[in-house]
Amino acid sequence: MRIVLSSIYLIEIDQSESLIFVSRFLGPDAALATDLYELTMAAAYFDNDERSDASFELFVRNYPKNRSYLVAAGLEQAIEYLTNLRFSEKHVDFLRRHPSFKHVSKRFFDYLLDFKFTGDVWAIPEGTVFFTDEPLLRVAAPIIEAQIVETYLLSLINFETLIATKASRVVQSAKGKGVVEFGSRRAHGPEAALLAARASYIGGCIGTSNVLAGYLFGIPTYGTMAHSFIMSYDSEVEAFKRFCKVFPSNPAFLIDTYDTVEGAKNAVSLNVNPSLLRLDSGDRYELSVKVRKILDEAGFKDTMVFVSGDLNEFILDDLTSRRAPIDMFGVGTELVTSRDDPALSGIYKLVSLKRNGKTVYRVKTSAGKRTIPGAKQIHRTYSDSREIQEDLLALEDEKAPPGSEQLLIQVIDQGRPACSLPKIVAIQDRARKQVASLPDKYRALVGSERPPVRLSSKLQEIANSMWNSHGGSRHT
Repeated sequence: MRIVLSSIYLIEIDQSESLIFVSRFLGPDAALATDLYELTMAAAYFDNDERSDASFELFVRNYPKNRSYLVAAGLEQAIEYLTNLRFSEKHVDFLRRHPSFKHVSKRFFDYLLDFKFTGDVWAIPEGTVFFTDEPLLRVAAPIIEAQIVETYLLSLINFETLIATKASRVVQSAKGKGVVEFGSRRAHGPEAALLAARASYIGGCIGTSNVLAGYLFGIPTYGTMAHSFIMSYDSEVEAFKRFCKVFPSNPAFLIDTYDTVEGAKNAVSLNVNPSLLRLDSGDRYELSVKVRKILDEAGFKDTMVFVSGDLNEFILDDLTSRRAPIDMFGVGTELVTSRDDPALSGIYKLVSLKRNGKTVYRVKTSAGKRTIPGAKQIHRTYSDSREIQEDLLALEDEKAPPGSEQLLIQVIDQGRPACSLPKIVAIQDRARKQVASLPDKYRALVGSERPPVRLSSKLQEIANSMWNSHGGSRHT
């Protein structure tokens, strides 16, 4: 095992298997990557001697536009965060000086100096399809610990799940053609670019242009050249020749700097066999037909046509439905920002407490935002053709229906990892199979279907009682 320490990332490199993990995504300051109110609530819990064990669940209340399913992503980073979370003396000194904490006891700051996450976590494995109101993550821990981690968990899982789901739609529309994530320069910062590359690969992309994602996660990386390279020389042909001087074997050419058709002719005039020609503008269907013809007539039948430039699932669906002779797509801005609906409404709510050996259920009952009480499990059943048939949402201690699959698995036990994590290629394969198991109506590009989810009789009874009482709590 070799440890590489940089100013941003602490990276563990397992040389025996070439596995690379980000141990603390924001480096030594991850503990402060939270909302202030998480820490003020933690101080209030502590100074009121509130030590109850609590269960919180992270779930999505509403789908993004035109979605009827979601693809789980972000769990690996969440586990790394929870198992490495620490407050340094500098962090605690900063908080001690904050005006919000002027009446907080010294004991609370001493507590933070010794803080570590000691709870249990259950989660839906990455790459799994799930639906609204289903717990993607359940945290059972002393209430202070469970509260402090809320913001970071939501930030990670909301974003990666949003992008993995978007990628699955884009890949579906490509109809078997390769999709490369091309959006780093349009992502909301370098860290978002890195996580978007990872999530896009989980969602089905064949690779990314982001080199750091290739280094850290082992994702295949792709690239061609920029228009600036072409423009830096006196002619397009000269630029191609200069590039081939350094990359003589199967170079990739960008051909739309001036005129796409002439660019294709210039590319085939050279004494090289290009791996691909990239079109980044214009009428993608018409130009791909013309470029494919130029390549075939010149004998370059194996040279691929690669198209990029403001693509999304709707444009890809149109091009592939019309059988455009395009071999690969590069999708950037629309993918890494989920541009049509750029935020996932994932939330993290208290569902139960343990007090004096008894479980106390909790719900929120406000209009349009009510929650479902109790720590839960998801039991999935499939049809004979292995399509997802129904998800039963039940209390965690209820008996599983015959033949069902339990989606939530324990990933952290008393603050330590409880299972080995799959490689990213296995996560991608799971996502592919899960999306394929959805009935067609859930994969439609337009519209949103009701989720195939129901509550168990017991859970429905408890929920109805609590929703109608407006009290927000029930003891068992």
